[in-house]
Amino acid sequence: MDQQQIVARLLEKANKYREFTRWVGDRETVQRILALTEELKQRARAMVKPNEEHIRKRAKEIWEQAGKPEGRDVEFWHQAEKELQEASEELPTLRTPDNL
Repeated sequence: MDQQQIVARLLEKANKYREFTRWVGDRETVQRILALTEELKQRARAMVKPNEEHIRKRAKEIWEQAGKPEGRDVEFWHQAEKELQEASEELPTLRTPDNL
C-alpha cells in the first residue's frame, strides 16, 4: 500500500467516524470522536507534506530526465517542490457538516 492510499484510508476513517457522531447521543463521546477525526486528518496532512527527502528524490529524477545539465539544481529543486505540493493538495479533503 503506497502513501497516497494510506492517506486516503485515514481520511475515509475520519469521515466515517464523523458521520457516526450523528447517531451518538452522549455529548462527551461525540467530542472525543470529533477529536479523533481531527487527529486522523492532521496525520494524513503530515504524511502528504513534501519533506526534503521526497523533494531531493524528485529533483534528481527531473535532473536525470533533463539530461543531467549542470548549474540548474535550484530550478529542479523548485520544480520538484511545486509538483509534490500540488500532488498533496489534490488529495481528498475531510468532509465536515458544512460540506456533507
